Amino acid sequence: MAETDMNDVLKPFYQRASEAEGVFEFKDRLSKLEAALSSKKDSGNEDLWKMISDLQSKLQHAEAETISEREKAQKDIQKLTVENAKLQYRVKHLVRALKEADSKLEA
Repeated sequence: MAETDMNDVLKPFYQRASEAEGVFEFKDRLSKLEAALSSKKDSGNEDLWKMISDLQSKLQHAEAETISEREKAQKDIQKLTVENAKLQYRVKHLVRALKEADSKLEA
């Protein structure tokens, strides 16, 4: 497989990794917001706490999804690695057979 073909194959995996990094940045921002609100507990913050709770559940769902996607990507990479090795083996033997055929024709 050519270098550009491999990059095209790996592009979805890089995109998933980038999305996972975004989830972790969001988690950090959420924990900072929680810390700021915990120092100012009053009735006006009740809506904010509900929103934080909702965001936490969404974050947990996104993290679970990210883990699932990462596992799927690892399986896909393993399959592609095995397929690539098989194809390289075939190419190697086809080239050898072609060279042998050429040398027999020349003789």
